[in-house]
Amino acid sequence: MMQLHNPVLRGFNPDPSILRVGGDYYLATSTFEWFPGVPIYHSRDLANWRLIGHALTRKSQLDMLGVPDSAGIWAPALSLDNGVYYLIYTIVRNRTGAFKDVKNYVVTAPAITGPWSEPVYLNSSGFDPSLFHDDDGRKWLVNMQWDHRPAHPRFGGIVLQEYSPEEHRLVGPIINICRKEPLIEGPNLYKVNGYYYLMLAEGGTDWNHGISMARSRHITGPYELDPQPLVLTSRKSPGAALQKAGHGELVQTPSGRWYLAHLCSRPLYPVRRCPLGRETAIQEVIWSDDGWLRLKSGGTDPALQVALPEEITPHPWGVDQQWDDFDAASLAPHWQSLREPVEPRWASTSERPGFLRLRGRESLHSLFEQSLLARRVRSFCTTAQTALEFEPEHFTQSAGLVVYYDTRNHFYLRVTHHEQMGKVVGVVQTDAGVYSEHIESQLAVSHWPRVYLKAMIHDESLQFYASADAENWHAFPIICDFTKLSADYAGGFTGAFAGVCAQDLRGTSICADFDYFQLENQ
Repeated sequence: MMQLHNPVLRGFNPDPSILRVGGDYYLATSTFEWFPGVPIYHSRDLANWRLIGHALTRKSQLDMLGVPDSAGIWAPALSLDNGVYYLIYTIVRNRTGAFKDVKNYVVTAPAITGPWSEPVYLNSSGFDPSLFHDDDGRKWLVNMQWDHRPAHPRFGGIVLQEYSPEEHRLVGPIINICRKEPLIEGPNLYKVNGYYYLMLAEGGTDWNHGISMARSRHITGPYELDPQPLVLTSRKSPGAALQKAGHGELVQTPSGRWYLAHLCSRPLYPVRRCPLGRETAIQEVIWSDDGWLRLKSGGTDPALQVALPEEITPHPWGVDQQWDDFDAASLAPHWQSLREPVEPRWASTSERPGFLRLRGRESLHSLFEQSLLARRVRSFCTTAQTALEFEPEHFTQSAGLVVYYDTRNHFYLRVTHHEQMGKVVGVVQTDAGVYSEHIESQLAVSHWPRVYLKAMIHDESLQFYASADAENWHAFPIICDFTKLSADYAGGFTGAFAGVCAQDLRGTSICADFDYFQLENQ
């Protein structure tokens, strides 16, 4: 019997939204400040997934310049009705303090691969919206309601309102259908055996995370709570391999079996930090005799391996591309930029054929215009490598290899100019917003026409290397703490990326040319 191995999507793929169309499964996840927004993965067996593109590829769909770290896209929701694909998503513009400034949108497409429409604004009352298509043809939006008032629970319940596809807007009364302590979010509605089931993400998205249920005979309520407090959680198993389990969606196979896609994290012990971020796992679930959702494996802990039925034929896609020589006219879909689309004015594979040319812009601390392209780190044993041709003329000009969490937490092996040494390569870092340079270990490389750069991650350790020929490597003596690139140290909701970047703080847009990029996730 075929086994599904969790997580099925490794490395920063949280808040999964899953959809079946015939024998095909599609899954979308959150992207926060990374562009393009909302990756869409495809599977034919629930175990093997491939990236087929992104839903939000235009600035008109996703305007994020200036949004803070871990804001941007939260919790997308995919659905299909009458041949039209719907994607509901939130853009968060402020995530700290008493207020959440959010806008919820819907886009539609004739196919899962698009083209996706211009966004239609829905509401701003809270985040995590999803769209339910009832069997009478009516459509309903649910989202959590944010309450900014002192002495009130911030998570003010789940609100329901009808959506009119003809008018492209929400209509009718807004009804609070469920309140519960502790905090609840991530609502999704399902109709099974005459009941409306409300699936909820509960307890925050950290170590206390979980999934709970409520149900009603009427979509507007009242909803009764599941007598079992949680369907899924890892809060009672602090040493388990899969932690932070919660926020999920259901999918049904053609033969009627049910599966739950949910987020989880894999900590490094004993430090208990998760630098790969929140990932996606899948569990088989069943309906109990009294009509409540339960894990088929029993209990509430997520399983590392899940048996798949014989009806599902294995359909592997092969290994993700680990080497990019930048020979193609456009970048591979695994690449992501920060807050804005890739444009020829700052990133090009055609300006110098066979190279990725980045034009230096703002610093790695900027919330606006960064010339940075990166890919998800998916394994605790990962090597990233590139070759850079770059001739800086001033200390304000840099380019190189970055291992990045957010503007306040990253490690950077960069080539720059030193007044006495000329061209140098060295390690700089930003730790909890504090910038520092390891000047004593800088390496003079003025006689190197090309600088090879490498980062090696092994569990909690990250070390950088440089070479003139990609054979004889100079190891920088600084051992960086890779676990700091995690929500558990840095806050936020994303995960570690590795990539290339360029800065020019003088504003002259100096060019940095990268011949290739290799990312080996073992």
